[in-house]
Amino acid sequence: MGPEFPDQLNLADWFLDARVREGRGEKAAIRTDDGALTYREVQALANRFGNVLRSLGVQPEQRVIIALPDIPEFAAALFGIAKIGAVVVMVNPYLKPDEVAYFYEYTRAAVAIVHPETFRAFAGAAVGARHAPQLLLVGGEEAGMTSFADEAEGVPDALETFPTHRDDAAIWLFSGGTTGRPKAVVQTHGSFANTTELYGKGLIGYREGDVTLSVPKLYFGYATGSNLLFSFSVGATTCLFAERCTPEAIFQRIRAHRPTILVNVPTMIHQMVSHPEAKAQDLSCLRLATSAGEALPVELDRRWRETFGVDLLDGLGTAEMWHIFVSNRPGAARPGTLGQVVPGFEIRVCDDEGREVAPGEVGALRVRGRSRAIGYWQNMEKTMAAFQGEWYVTGDLVSRDADGFVTYGGRADDMLKVSGKWLSPQEVENALLKHPAVKEAAVVGVKDAAGLVVPRAFVAPKERRPSLADEIRGFLKEKLESYKVPREIVLMDSLPRTHLGKVDRGKLRTA
Repeated sequence: MGPEFPDQLNLADWFLDARVREGRGEKAAIRTDDGALTYREVQALANRFGNVLRSLGVQPEQRVIIALPDIPEFAAALFGIAKIGAVVVMVNPYLKPDEVAYFYEYTRAAVAIVHPETFRAFAGAAVGARHAPQLLLVGGEEAGMTSFADEAEGVPDALETFPTHRDDAAIWLFSGGTTGRPKAVVQTHGSFANTTELYGKGLIGYREGDVTLSVPKLYFGYATGSNLLFSFSVGATTCLFAERCTPEAIFQRIRAHRPTILVNVPTMIHQMVSHPEAKAQDLSCLRLATSAGEALPVELDRRWRETFGVDLLDGLGTAEMWHIFVSNRPGAARPGTLGQVVPGFEIRVCDDEGREVAPGEVGALRVRGRSRAIGYWQNMEKTMAAFQGEWYVTGDLVSRDADGFVTYGGRADDMLKVSGKWLSPQEVENALLKHPAVKEAAVVGVKDAAGLVVPRAFVAPKERRPSLADEIRGFLKEKLESYKVPREIVLMDSLPRTHLGKVDRGKLRTA
């Protein structure tokens, strides 16, 4: 059931310090538009973060919020927090004050590490908060704010690693649910090492010569692994940039850094292949790209391969199992599927009674392996429902064929029963994306005047024109059974997103 790890394990030592001990201290660890930092320089910066946090009174097992853009200090802060035995809480740095206030109250963090560009929301949320953390500003000076630069002056760049157990809490990851407030998944030091060995090194084959570039930002667990921890585990190089991700920003960094692995998501895949200069881009440096976070429509997979000629590996992972446990293999991807289970994990596809269904039948996905989380913070009811013995019940509907390839069927709570038949929103969304005027789309179930559930589509078009909604409905009638055609097409400038950048279906249901 996967590799064995020692009782004493700290992710800062496992991913960072070990590279320096191996003699890779002068190797480039992080590249930015302004230059590069070596593994030794990242280690020294991480040690200073740990020493500063200790001087601010942070104790082992206390939470520390990282609310930074993708800059080297994010990585150093993460390792510095882990190194003193504290717990990393990664949040979107662009949260609104009321959202920040929720995280303050929920996490009871001792310190929040913030950036000058976004600190005002974090400072404002602290006023009157019962559990306001001390703010540590990185990358600038502000009146009344504690500055990392000032606190780190004269601080040693050596730090002894706290002897954490592999099963100690290391990082809080927030579930990607599309309704309600985010809930924290408490993950351990051992989980990060386990999935790195099984998926990062074992299946994807990260190696020292790799250069990684990511569309999702580091606060998203998918990127924390694929664009930081996996790279660091083998002495590779990760590229970071702070600005908002656009196709132009990605194409620019590909030209500048010539990455070998691109960490991607379906939304950006669509934007990249739809870019007017897509075919002029040279992506030959990439040996592969990954996709996760949301289901990858087969139409997007086809367009990506035709446009760029780069292997695209779709996969499925969760915060609760930290990262991907079902994936396509390099050189052996089967478009339209999530691939096969990652060796070291085990999955089951079950009916409502927990019995495995026959190959090809749709059922509820369960998974087990040594990357299983401790549970949900302050939510025993959901913990008991989701974590059943060794198994995590994901809430995803899938089918698995005789060769072990898994096909995604949507979230169980997203499936719609229309006219007595089950409907997968993903199928309708994939058909919508084939229309040349559709930029992005989402389908949810709403109740009609009679109280019956009907599908409603929300579409962000490339450009609006009269009768476009009717045109799209007519297009779908030619491709789908009548009960699958949305009763209404709602045109929007853009689809609402959750704190992790996924389509907020809960908001669409009430729109």
